[in-house]
Amino acid sequence: MSTTATDDGRWLLDAEAGPLVRPYGASKGRTDATYDLSLLSVVVATGQATDGWEPDQAHALELCRFPIEVAKVASLMQLPAVVTKVVLSDLIDAGAVTTRDTRLTTGPPTDTVLKEVLDGLYAL
Repeated sequence: MSTTATDDGRWLLDAEAGPLVRPYGASKGRTDATYDLSLLSVVVATGQATDGWEPDQAHALELCRFPIEVAKVASLMQLPAVVTKVVLSDLIDAGAVTTRDTRLTTGPPTDTVLKEVLDGLYAL
């Protein structure tokens, strides 16, 4: 059995067995995020982060240096999306991360947009 350490010397990974901490340990057992993040929500670090983060929070914060979708963060962290949303919500609560929701907020699509979509589908 071999293990690897993070930069700060914490042992987090068993090469054969995977993470030593179960995924829901990262969210302290919580499954309800404080923010309604979709998988397509874009998150980005604010630059106001302080030290003292849990390892999963620090990893998420590192990934958020540039705008990134919640789904991509979950994939790169190898955590379930619901756990990732809780971790990101904690970072948003702390002011370390902000979100930009990509869902349509200006109302339903116009007839022109719908026609262009249909034309594109017919062209396939």
